[in-house]
Amino acid sequence: MADIKAPSASTPTTGPRPTAATASAKNVMLRRARELALVPALLLLMILGAIVNDSFLTERNLISILGASAALAMVVLAESLVLITGKFDLSLESVVGIAPAFGALLVLPVAQSGFGTEFPSALALLAVLVAGAVIGAFNGVLVVKLKLNAFIVTLAMLIVLRGLLVGATKGKTLFGMPDAFFSLATTTFLRIPMSVWLAAVCFGVAGVILKYHRVGRALYAIGGNADAARAAGIRVERVMLGVFVVAGVLASVGGIMQTGYVGAISANQGNNMIFTVFAAAVIGGISLDGGKGTMFGALTGVLLLGVVQNLLTLAQVPSFWIQAIYGGIILLALMIARVTTGRAQD
Repeated sequence: MADIKAPSASTPTTGPRPTAATASAKNVMLRRARELALVPALLLLMILGAIVNDSFLTERNLISILGASAALAMVVLAESLVLITGKFDLSLESVVGIAPAFGALLVLPVAQSGFGTEFPSALALLAVLVAGAVIGAFNGVLVVKLKLNAFIVTLAMLIVLRGLLVGATKGKTLFGMPDAFFSLATTTFLRIPMSVWLAAVCFGVAGVILKYHRVGRALYAIGGNADAARAAGIRVERVMLGVFVVAGVLASVGGIMQTGYVGAISANQGNNMIFTVFAAAVIGGISLDGGKGTMFGALTGVLLLGVVQNLLTLAQVPSFWIQAIYGGIILLALMIARVTTGRAQD
């Protein structure tokens, strides 16, 4: 029988073997393609909108879309930062209501359902931000320090804060706040509301930090593997606690924007907003598993949903169908994420 020789080192193989670097580059390209895929989708919706309604592409309507999406954008930014670390914060929708309501109650007299303290506008607005920070810090302590489940903790906080809002306002809508409470939505620069400019700046700053600053790299590292991040010297608990605080502040700013856009604070402000927030974040490429996603993707998700809602409104589609469509968009985004990443989702 002839001897069978093992192939030598010089024996050519059937083809080049994929390296780890090649596989990593492929994954990056897939994620980038997923984020950029929303851009042609936006353009397609714009064309469809122009066909459905002649007023869709008018300057007034486009600015209206941006103004209506500003508050949502701030909450999506807040949620995206939390999701990148691998956690959830469902209570952000209640912060949108309770934080500005707290500031309004401090500034309104008793005759207008306020506390009667009649704080100056600047101090009341500062109290709005502090309220958001305190709620975020409380969530962070429960999740980070006490190691409680983030989903359950923030769901409980959502319910608690919603009850506090209804109780504090006695179920009434708050009117008569100073103009400072509405200035972000009513003041314009180049015909665009200041709320839109502020949201754009916040997304830009967050994008730069996530891409170039060590804090941003720490967020991705924690979301990818918290134990490995801790072994690398990252103060995981401190960073995550800070993220919850920042998310609370951003959501409170979103609440002020919503107040200015509506012109009042109702007892149900922010209710069910979290579903739209998750829809925008997920279709924008923010991973529910943590460690993935960019601010550009999240922003395009916000714009896509803003255009969808405006388009459906112009087409006189009932509002309950809009929620059903958002749910379908989330499911579609999850399936796309499963295909592009090749990973099962926990």
